[in-house]
Amino acid sequence: MKKRILAIMMSALMAAGICSSVTVYADADSKTLTVGFDAEYPPFGYMDESGEYVGFDLDVAQKVCDNLGWELVKKPINWDSKDMELNSGNIDCIWNGFTINGREDDYTWSDPYLNNEQVMVVTSDSGIETLADLAGKNVVVQAASAALDALNSEDNKELTDSFASLTENPDYNTAFMNIDSGAADAVAVDIGVAKYQLAQREEGKYKILDEPIQSEQYGIGFAKGNEELRDTVWAEVMKLYDEGEIDKLAEQYGVVDMLCLGDEEAADKTEESTDAAEENADSDEAADADAAEDEAE
Repeated sequence: MKKRILAIMMSALMAAGICSSVTVYADADSKTLTVGFDAEYPPFGYMDESGEYVGFDLDVAQKVCDNLGWELVKKPINWDSKDMELNSGNIDCIWNGFTINGREDDYTWSDPYLNNEQVMVVTSDSGIETLADLAGKNVVVQAASAALDALNSEDNKELTDSFASLTENPDYNTAFMNIDSGAADAVAVDIGVAKYQLAQREEGKYKILDEPIQSEQYGIGFAKGNEELRDTVWAEVMKLYDEGEIDKLAEQYGVVDMLCLGDEEAADKTEESTDAAEENADSDEAADADAAEDEAE
């Protein structure tokens, strides 16, 4: 009887835990970092030919964990379920070309590390040259993606309303299959993903429209309130940047032109150089004036 009562109590506690809306997350003392990512989102996270999960974001995460002496757990997730995965504690962060803009208050964010644009990809022979040419066309986009958010924003309402249809696909491989089959005319996608996809496919078959849908920045998203883990991870990211490791990985994965780490530092150095140049110019002018005065005397 006692065992039965205990079993009932344990079941009730488990049910309460499942139903609870309380966010669970790891702290900075954890020896494991579980990163949630979309496994079909190259060059940020994907499976390579050897069956390993790789990508710019995952490789940076691996180096962070190596430096901290932690184990990195790479956990592929359904992108639609990313918030549930994070808030339940199944993952410690979302690190996968994750857009900050429009989600500023939903997560505890790292600083931005990549500049990004949402763009349209079409076939080169489609006759589509501008966003205006998409009127009456069928457009596809990944479900729960930043590209979908951009198209659903008030800023792009007129553009989206002009489409014949906007269809959500589970991943971008499916989206490109829809273009190949003629079921879609264009795919809305992050520019880094677009460049990778085009590089893997028939040369010259596709093109990226020059006009972006939206500009934004990527960051690492932690559960709301988990500043301790965020600060620990980000400190290591910046160490890797200072050591030149981030640039190497960015070059490897073709996103070096998207990096925004150090932009503020570079601006400060430019300002310091400008101030120094102005001071030197003032000193030279003063010296010239003194020399002219001496000659006059």
